[in-house]
Amino acid sequence: MSNRISQALTNLFDKHRIVFWYDAKHELRDDFEALELSGIEKLEIANNEFTLKHHILREEPKKKFLLFHDGPQPDDLNNWLLDVQLAHGEFRTDQIAIWLSELSLGLEFADLVQSHAEFFQAAKRKDGLKKLLNADDTPGVIQLKMLAVCAGTDEPRIEVVVQSLLQELAEGDDEKVKLIRRCELESFLWEQMARHYGYQSATPSIRDFVIELFKSCFAMGTDGEFTLRGDALVFLKRWKDSRQYEQCFEKLSEECAEVLAIEQDLSSRDFRDLIELDYFQLIDRKIISDLVRELSERTISSGDVALWVRQRRQGHWYQEYQHLYEAIDYAALFIQTIGEVKLQIESLADGVQRYCQTWYLLDQYYRKFIYHTRRAAHPSMTAALSEQIENLYSNNYLLKLGDAFQALVDGVEKWDASPVPLQKNFFELWVRPFLNRDNRVCVIISDAMRYEIGDELLSLIRQEDRYSAELEPALSMLPSYTQLGMAALLPNQELAIADNDTGTVHVDSQSSMGTANRDKILKAAIDGRGKAITAEDFMSLSRDDSREMLKASDVVYIYHNRIDHTGDKIHSEGRAFEAAEEALDDLIRLIKKLTAANASNILVTADHGFIYQHRAIDESDFSSVDVSGDSILYSDRRFVLGKGLSDSNSLHSFTSSQLGLSGDVEIRVPKSINRLRKSGSGSRFVHGGATLQETVIPIIKINKKRKSDVSAVEVEILRGGSTVITSGQVAVAFYQVAPVTDKLQPRQLKAGIYTQSGKLISDTHELTFDLSSDNPRDRELPMRFVLTREADDANGEEVILKLEERHAGTSHFKEYKSLRYTMRRSFTSDFDF
Repeated sequence: MSNRISQALTNLFDKHRIVFWYDAKHELRDDFEALELSGIEKLEIANNEFTLKHHILREEPKKKFLLFHDGPQPDDLNNWLLDVQLAHGEFRTDQIAIWLSELSLGLEFADLVQSHAEFFQAAKRKDGLKKLLNADDTPGVIQLKMLAVCAGTDEPRIEVVVQSLLQELAEGDDEKVKLIRRCELESFLWEQMARHYGYQSATPSIRDFVIELFKSCFAMGTDGEFTLRGDALVFLKRWKDSRQYEQCFEKLSEECAEVLAIEQDLSSRDFRDLIELDYFQLIDRKIISDLVRELSERTISSGDVALWVRQRRQGHWYQEYQHLYEAIDYAALFIQTIGEVKLQIESLADGVQRYCQTWYLLDQYYRKFIYHTRRAAHPSMTAALSEQIENLYSNNYLLKLGDAFQALVDGVEKWDASPVPLQKNFFELWVRPFLNRDNRVCVIISDAMRYEIGDELLSLIRQEDRYSAELEPALSMLPSYTQLGMAALLPNQELAIADNDTGTVHVDSQSSMGTANRDKILKAAIDGRGKAITAEDFMSLSRDDSREMLKASDVVYIYHNRIDHTGDKIHSEGRAFEAAEEALDDLIRLIKKLTAANASNILVTADHGFIYQHRAIDESDFSSVDVSGDSILYSDRRFVLGKGLSDSNSLHSFTSSQLGLSGDVEIRVPKSINRLRKSGSGSRFVHGGATLQETVIPIIKINKKRKSDVSAVEVEILRGGSTVITSGQVAVAFYQVAPVTDKLQPRQLKAGIYTQSGKLISDTHELTFDLSSDNPRDRELPMRFVLTREADDANGEEVILKLEERHAGTSHFKEYKSLRYTMRRSFTSDFDF
């Protein structure tokens, strides 16, 4: 007891020079007499009021005094020291007074403490409150801080308190609510809920509040009837965007969707009216379902789909449905493109050039569509669209283009598409010029990286800072298989398919099978200054070792095999497009490792391309005949090597010389996209034939610059007709000044409205400006901000709409741009929804 009295008195003397102590029950004299307080004089009040008064006010006007009276305080009329007491402090020894003293609160808070006595029974709660208290706290502020302690949060804001209580509700617990009730704080809680959010109920509860919260906010976005005010909408948006409470929001959202029969409500709505809403996961499912249906029915454009998908990226459930949205976006691009192309070809060269201008995009969009549908958590949602895309790709594009190109192949005597370079001239046309200038060059050969994948790689490279890249097509050798393609990319005078069953190709009479043999061929061609290595081995080298390897070589060939390794196996061919995505990641890492090893000239190419159809191959896509002959040396799904081979209308016959090869091996290739049957082999991923997808290969020339060449797009805030805010919502349009390109990259910004002192008075939006349209109108992004009640405090003042950008690698933001408004809201502004 003595220590508590000593501490309490010390706290009082921090605020007062004179402290009165009335021992009403005559039980604390011993404590008074034993008390020792440095710098404080103890005096007793015992019919000596005038003497004491003269001493403490006149003789020692700066000294501190503890005035003890053995008995209760006299009534005011008989208390000759009342004026002094009122001007200074009083020490009380009842429980309420001790609590007040421990918290350094004045007696004016005695009724508050008495009303919530249960709160102060626990030392942990008192300590928690003490950490939050400030000298200028009002009773209402203290009650809010008590609420925060009961809710287990260090932030005494109603928003944070409610979030904590909702978390408890989601977990199926109610201990915090029970504690608030025991501490007589429940009525204060509902008063705050009414004041901030407009929540009122005859039987208020946290569960009832959250149902009304979802109901009102959904109604605000769909022109329905609601009871809560705009602050509730801001609260919901901040709550759902909080990483801490993400799972809580999702659980309660699901429960409320069932209570409010949201699924039935959504069934009668147009998805366009829901694009900005993300309070229920069912909204995403509704939008995706309707997008799939309308896209299948061709009632929406790819431009509209791209806009809607971009808007949904800001939604809470986008990550779960990202692959479905991306699949729909690529499907829309595919459908639009296939509706515009005309698959007419005048020559082999014309076919290659047209393919590289436009047609390759159909392969790319198809690949991306299949990839995203396979990655989607709910692939059945796009089943109808998938069926349509498969039909369009196989029947309206792949087969028609294959047939059109085959008609030209049938009419030529020689496999050549001049002026498109032939693959066997790669070394002389692309590698030799570097050697002539005494420059080192590194060549990456990615097995089965067809042209459209090379186009995507080109874009990824250009997006990297200080990297420039150019893409050209080349025509691969026929048959378009690995051994021949790899051999053709080496320095060569003569290529010949081996007269055996291995499919091996000889380069100037030297076997080119395997990395070791290719290393020998390179070294022989450039006086020992060549090197062949696999991508895996190169990536395992240390930085110093990779630099030493490059120093010792003028030409380095690096062999990468992700796509073909996956697609050429029956059990994994269905992952061909996933392998393409992985290959792109591999190649970017490989290129960066090369430049880190001081490589400044890099070429990336492929041995061949491929055909891939995701669904099972129709019987009609298999050749109706089996190849026979005097000697069948080697066969695959798209070609046969041999001698004395039989002819067939379904096969195209080539001699080695027609394909630019030495020797007398004959080649048969199924026409168009037909396959040959091969036991134990897959049929969806194939190559070896003469289609554009198999034979047009990319050649990418890469350089690394010394200076940065990447920047982010500029964004403007479009100033409307008025900069006066008169309602509870503010409509703003943002304008992306230019379309994004590889070097002019997207910009991510956070937008909100703030007072001049920096207080946020609206909801916030995370915005991504990544629009690629050349049409300026398509690069406008409309946005709506909902103001909180705190905006009322700024009425008549200037407020600031801020666009902020995150400091790279941190959680801190810096101002990017801003626009000032004048706040002139009327009392009706809370009803502007």
